[in-house]
Amino acid sequence: MALRNHSTITKFILTGLSEDPHIQALLFVLFLGIYLLTLMGNLTMMLVIRTDSHLHTPMYFLLSNLSFLDLCFSSVTLPKLLEDLLSEKKTISVEGCLAQVFFVFLTAGNEACLLSVMAYDRYAAICHPLLYSQVMSSQLCKGLVWGSWGLASLNAVIIVLLALNLDFCDAQTIHHYTCELPSLFPLSCSDISFNISMLSFSTIFLGLGNFLPIFFSYVRIIFNILSISSTTGRSKAFSTCSSHLIAVILYFGSGMVRYLMPPSGSFLDCLSSLQYSVITPMLNPLIYSLKNKEVKTAVKRTLGKYLQYFR
Repeated sequence: MALRNHSTITKFILTGLSEDPHIQALLFVLFLGIYLLTLMGNLTMMLVIRTDSHLHTPMYFLLSNLSFLDLCFSSVTLPKLLEDLLSEKKTISVEGCLAQVFFVFLTAGNEACLLSVMAYDRYAAICHPLLYSQVMSSQLCKGLVWGSWGLASLNAVIIVLLALNLDFCDAQTIHHYTCELPSLFPLSCSDISFNISMLSFSTIFLGLGNFLPIFFSYVRIIFNILSISSTTGRSKAFSTCSSHLIAVILYFGSGMVRYLMPPSGSFLDCLSSLQYSVITPMLNPLIYSLKNKEVKTAVKRTLGKYLQYFR
């Protein structure tokens, strides 16, 4: 019994990324390196923002929360992927699979909301600099972050509760390296039309619902930047939001393709999932640190303090 009395499947088999042992060994080294870089980069970003008083601003408070989410997001899928790359049988229980689905929706939905909040923060900083501290107050920032968690949690609970009603009778091979709802639907012997509708609604609600505020914020930001007379001023204004814009494109581009397009069972499905759940969490700390002078300076100050402490 899996989740209901007439379900016969108790575990799923993941096809993974490759069946060749040599390629699996290379992929294990690659993804272990990516995971370690993700952990190190995001933990460093959180530590630097927390310890450096120069970064105690709304922008970096939100960035610290983004680093925490990236840390959680990559930890939902990568440890299991690394385990499977060393295993002959890549299996996961039905309960474990649905738990992974829940945490993917929780972290992915939360990150979409947070990126939208960060776009509003950049809009307030560039378009209303004199009122920025009043508009993006500490209380509002915390409220927006908690609101993101609440909305993403509610969405994840609803999606998983609906998935609990699915029956899995015969097919048990997931053509993917992890449990994601689009890859589970073809295995169900239940009527999945309502589940597909709810997944599409969820994707549009959290995906497009957060992308549209980002889009309109950047339309206002671009018009504001173009109205600045000096080239230096325009360059400085654009540099404050370019990192966030890159993160948005990387995340929303692959995420929307994965959840709005029907699953094909091909490597393209895995590739889009790898982009937003593995590659983007690793790249975000690099994007924000390499393109941000304040972060680079803060990292140097923090490292200098710790080096002096250990001498």
